[in-house]
Amino acid sequence: MFIVIGCSNNSTSSGKTSSGNGKSIQLTMQAWGNPAELKVYQKAIDGFMDKNPNIKVKLVPVSSDQYDQKLMTSLQGSKGPDVFYAHEPTMPQMIEADVVQPLDDFFNSEASYVNLKEFPEGLFGPARQDGITYGVAPDANPMVIYYNKTIFKEAGLKTPQEYYEEGNWNWDTFIEVTSKIKESGKEGLIMENWQGHWYSWIWSNGGRIFDQKGNFVLPENEKAKETFHFLHDLVSNGNAVYAGSLPQGQGVDAMFMSNQVGMVAGGRWFTPQFDQNPSLDYDYIYFPSNTKEKQEMVSVPVAYMSVNKKSEHLEEAMKFVSYYVGKEGQEARTGKGGNALPSLPAADENALEGNSEKHMEYLFDGRNNGFTHGSNFARDAQFAGLTTEISETIDLMFLGKEDADTTIDKVIKIINQYVDK
Repeated sequence: MFIVIGCSNNSTSSGKTSSGNGKSIQLTMQAWGNPAELKVYQKAIDGFMDKNPNIKVKLVPVSSDQYDQKLMTSLQGSKGPDVFYAHEPTMPQMIEADVVQPLDDFFNSEASYVNLKEFPEGLFGPARQDGITYGVAPDANPMVIYYNKTIFKEAGLKTPQEYYEEGNWNWDTFIEVTSKIKESGKEGLIMENWQGHWYSWIWSNGGRIFDQKGNFVLPENEKAKETFHFLHDLVSNGNAVYAGSLPQGQGVDAMFMSNQVGMVAGGRWFTPQFDQNPSLDYDYIYFPSNTKEKQEMVSVPVAYMSVNKKSEHLEEAMKFVSYYVGKEGQEARTGKGGNALPSLPAADENALEGNSEKHMEYLFDGRNNGFTHGSNFARDAQFAGLTTEISETIDLMFLGKEDADTTIDKVIKIINQYVDK
């Protein structure tokens, strides 16, 4: 549901500078990223400046190392950027500290390049609290499974796409195909340990750690507990190999590209690299469902674009954000060869360019069905340190040092310590 917030909560008429007087205005945009990613960001910045010649936007790259801590410090001081990227777990902290500008009124005005109603509801997550929106995802990376078609063929298997079309792409089939791939001398799946993976698997079983209201329900949720056992067994039985136990230097992407593993899970960030390998024949498939539905929710890793509440140029900053996350800004960043998916469905067609042979629709389905880390369904991100503790506990299970029941009990205890505070 879209809620229009009254002006008392989200005023843009604070008297701070407007670009309407024709004077040149300088904005700063802070973001993390490697050189290739920064070039992608700059495309959208240049597009905005072409349309708004009196507003200059300077990209300020900051190392991802301690990015969030440095951002919070600058925002609470007087030298924060006008506009910035923020990770999901940082949003609740910034909202509580009252350092980010509410965006609803501006995005609902004619000055905005896009309306918040145009974005899938599940992508707002921790950036929307009490009906007020403080950040917008500039793109999205819904979790899917990549599969190596050559390995499936060599193992004498149908492709996951064929199983999906038959209505049989489920957990039983997943165990069957990974077993046969293992028998052929390759690895079935590389199991990684971070929230995008555990939530996507738990939700594929209809399980919940948190419910839609953010209530902690794992203690009584048998479907979620069943998933812990399923994941434990995949690794312990050899259907999957744990990424955390791979030899140093042997990465997930390298193993997939060298035809050593049948499947890996991730977002579109793998795609540009995989496409550079002409001998790699791969495709996308949705997470296998263990319910009556062919598709369940998946995790959608995102970042957020937000505005510094202390910016001297609030309206210009919000106008820039609306362009950057709007159709033109997203088309500039997420087209052919992009490493993320548009968060805005209106920009989807450009992202499909050159990829028609692969089943990219599963990425879009995941975005539309899924939820971000820090949403009510994945509420651990709202508690500093909790996600790390959960990962450390699950790590012991994947390393074979603890069984599934012990892991479940420990995860319950850890989460209770945070949510009961």
